[in-house]
Amino acid sequence: MSNGVVRAIKRGTRAGALCALLIWPVLSFALPSFDKVQRDYVSTEAVLLDRHGEPIQELRVDQHGRRLPWVPLSDVSPAFTRILLRAEDKRFFDHGGVDWLALSDAALDNLFSSKPRGASTLSMQVAAMLERELKAHKQHRTLGQKWEQIRAARTLESHWSKRQILEAYLNLSTFRGEIQGVGAAARALFGKHPSGLNERESLILAVLLRGPNTTTDVVAKRACALAKSMEPPLACTELDALAAGALDGAPKMRPAAALAPHVGRALLSQQARSVQSTLDGEVQGFVLEAMNRQLAVLARQHVTDAAALVVDNASGEVLAYVGNQGESSSARYVDGVRAMRQAGSVLKPFLYELAIEERLLTAASLLDDSPVNLVTPTGLYVPQDYDRDFKGMVSLRTALSASLNVPAVRTLMLVGVDGFIERLRELGFEGLTRDADYYGYALALGSAEVNLWQLTNAYRTLANGGVASPLKLTQNGKPVARRLLNRAAAYIVADALSDRAARSVTFGLSNPLSARTWAAVKTGTSKDMRDNWCVGFSTRYTVGVWVGNFDGSAMWDVSGVTGAAPLWLEIMERLHAGSSAPPVAPPGVESAQVHFDPPVEAPREELFLEGTAEAFVAAKPAEKTHPAIVYPERGQIIALDPDIPEALQRVPFEAIGAGAQWQWRLNGEPVSDAAPWRPQPGRWQLTLHDVNGTQLDSVQFEVRGNARAPAREQ
Repeated sequence: MSNGVVRAIKRGTRAGALCALLIWPVLSFALPSFDKVQRDYVSTEAVLLDRHGEPIQELRVDQHGRRLPWVPLSDVSPAFTRILLRAEDKRFFDHGGVDWLALSDAALDNLFSSKPRGASTLSMQVAAMLERELKAHKQHRTLGQKWEQIRAARTLESHWSKRQILEAYLNLSTFRGEIQGVGAAARALFGKHPSGLNERESLILAVLLRGPNTTTDVVAKRACALAKSMEPPLACTELDALAAGALDGAPKMRPAAALAPHVGRALLSQQARSVQSTLDGEVQGFVLEAMNRQLAVLARQHVTDAAALVVDNASGEVLAYVGNQGESSSARYVDGVRAMRQAGSVLKPFLYELAIEERLLTAASLLDDSPVNLVTPTGLYVPQDYDRDFKGMVSLRTALSASLNVPAVRTLMLVGVDGFIERLRELGFEGLTRDADYYGYALALGSAEVNLWQLTNAYRTLANGGVASPLKLTQNGKPVARRLLNRAAAYIVADALSDRAARSVTFGLSNPLSARTWAAVKTGTSKDMRDNWCVGFSTRYTVGVWVGNFDGSAMWDVSGVTGAAPLWLEIMERLHAGSSAPPVAPPGVESAQVHFDPPVEAPREELFLEGTAEAFVAAKPAEKTHPAIVYPERGQIIALDPDIPEALQRVPFEAIGAGAQWQWRLNGEPVSDAAPWRPQPGRWQLTLHDVNGTQLDSVQFEVRGNARAPAREQ
């Protein structure tokens, strides 16, 4: 059929369509109201608000599609709406839901052309979005569906305004993959709000509506064709590059706010899509920035991760919760606030508080910081100090502030491992699930695993004079508070932790623990420098910082003072732009002038629990070490080496604290200590006796293997 005949048929069909439009009545169709559609539209993203109502974290909580909040038409770029109408429905504001002229042209094109096309107006498309029965089957609608779609569009036009229909279309349409709505499309593809879309970006989005998953090249070509059809025409320059940048690969929709991802994952859900937290967005942002600065300084020392917590002492409300430094973290989904790590020295304040509370020691008590060998079920334990230098006799105040290890171990021997474990559990350290034999005396130096959440709240308990309550991330409810520590003992420990002079024994007078305002603070470094801690408090805030590597690898020459403390100090001084007054001594605390004999420390005014004050403190004689066998260890298995001649295989017997003379017996028989024992396969009982024959210690061990393997035949 010739083109002339087709054009004549089109003119006749258009005339008939116009007549039908004039006489066709508005038919009723059950469609929801605009207000209901808008109410039922739910974003797939939940929003965490800070304490002031400002968004600080956006988190996807619905995996069905990807939508942002409903976008009003007034918030959409005029350039986009103009180009959209040009591409989808030129006569949108002139028809009553059906463009009969376009519909007749499409019908004839579908009849005579090998490239069929549709003619659905925006109203018809919105009606199909709202009514499931009108959706196309296998990308094509039946004739009956098309007729019902026309009826629905007419009904929609009689109840909705044109602006409402256009606004609904922009929010309900799918643009690319799972991206639905102009808000999500603008952010996912161009990283901006719909109000900021320019003409080239609008061209890309407009052509995507006809083919959301079309290839990038086809989208660019269609956008170019649409640009040339505009009045006036638009140049196609840069459309190829723009389409490639926006469409190559899966759409990536960055959250509008991303300051607190770990708190967002804890509080947000499909049932809780908008939650107001206790966090302070400004403080949260500052801590995150400061953390990244400190990690940049430590990068050359193999430090990749950190976490920080800021808490209000009175309420327990968390003001900042930074689980890691964000995108540059080695494992951005790991929450460093909740991760269990070895404590190091940060548990010492609770050990000394317990000793003071039980009136076993005072802040002026002298402790011996000298080498000590402790026998444990797993062998000999020899604690060392932070600077690997022993200080001799020191007061408890100095031992705590200067973080000396041997005095802490001696204090634990006095308090008892079981009692200290029970106190730590009361303070909220839930990871201590083993018995005293498992932790041993190393518990004084932080062999147990804790996390920053538990640790910061335990220090907050000290700050609150021994009263404990749970931390809060939301302002709902009032946590139950209870007294765990003696108020006066907690005050004395806090005073020692704020003592710059006592701290200087190890750290010097100038260090990152010396804030401009009053603050009590303690650092800690775990075994092999795998974890750095710095936790401290003022009268108003408690701040906890952890620095290390999420993979557990050791840092290079980084301690709590050089790793975590600078970040702690920066946060604390940001919180106290003015000054922080020291706490007032509670009832039950008294002070007295003390002198030491020998004069290992200068006379000073010291704090005591009522009834424990003393003006003169003398050093006690050094305690004798309990006699013990240190080699072989209990249960040890010794394997004979068949490649070593029998005459050269020997096992030495070693003991400590037994005096100048002792005697060995092996399976009850005396053994000379003049030369190491020549091992023989079997089970053996080794006992240590004094000169009077009294047994001092005993161990069992086993020797396995043959003394010498037979030679092979040649």
